[in-house]
Amino acid sequence: MMKKISVLIAHYNNGKFFNDCYVSLVNQTHLNWEAIIVDDASTDDSLQIIQSKIKNDSRFRLYKNTENKGCGFTKNKCVKYAVGEICGFLDPDDALLPQALEKSVQMYNKPDIVATYSKMLMCDEKLSPQYVYSGTKQIYNDPYFFNCPIQVAHFFTFRKDIYFKTEGINPDLKRAVDQDLYLKVLELGEAMYIDEVLYKYRLHSAGISQQDKKQSAKESFASLIYEAMKRRGIKEINNRKVPDCYNAEEIYELLNYQAGFLYRLKTKMKLIFQHNHILIFSLSVELFALRIFDFSVL
Repeated sequence: MMKKISVLIAHYNNGKFFNDCYVSLVNQTHLNWEAIIVDDASTDDSLQIIQSKIKNDSRFRLYKNTENKGCGFTKNKCVKYAVGEICGFLDPDDALLPQALEKSVQMYNKPDIVATYSKMLMCDEKLSPQYVYSGTKQIYNDPYFFNCPIQVAHFFTFRKDIYFKTEGINPDLKRAVDQDLYLKVLELGEAMYIDEVLYKYRLHSAGISQQDKKQSAKESFASLIYEAMKRRGIKEINNRKVPDCYNAEEIYELLNYQAGFLYRLKTKMKLIFQHNHILIFSLSVELFALRIFDFSVL
């Protein structure tokens, strides 16, 4: 039976963009899905727009916060309502490619895989393609991975059972909420990179891409990285001491080396070795199976 995936939509005042989000879901090639929408006390006509779209489709479930609580609280609530084994967040102003759910669910074929992520297509306000975000790549996941610079992004899916083994998304967060999710989930297993565009990200005036919001998100991200360092018991990075008190600039300075050529080369070599090790192990298993077969014939 196909795994069920819960598409989680934390919504606030984005009704005018919701149709693209809705159409991208109903056109999915993977059929076993549900959509959980939690509205964070929208102040426009978004709720009416959404309700009119989903009223005859039982796969969509709409919930409402009684007051505006922010992104962290709303996304945290989305996961709690989810029924699927796999979850993935889709912003209400964005959209998925038709095979996004199918290709993501297919990756969960090993017990150590706790998440998947793909490339994303940056689009204009009308969702017309502009360029593919170039930062996304296969990561080498170890305790010193903090997704800085950004390598893991949309479309990110994760196992719900693994999520509930973490502290969960911090409900007090207003910015960098996805990064909180990524860092916590990836502490408990490996992520499978899907080297294809599965997600359309809309750039518009109300989005996080605006400069003032970017700065706020950057400061929140630094705080999350510091929390992750403490959670993982890391006291030193690249021969430099992790500060006793949080300071955003110090945190980013600590991780500057991870954007350097030598570190990236070292990471690439680790990934090549990891990949070849898996291939050699698989080949050994096959050869061993063939030997057993040959002896049984004799």
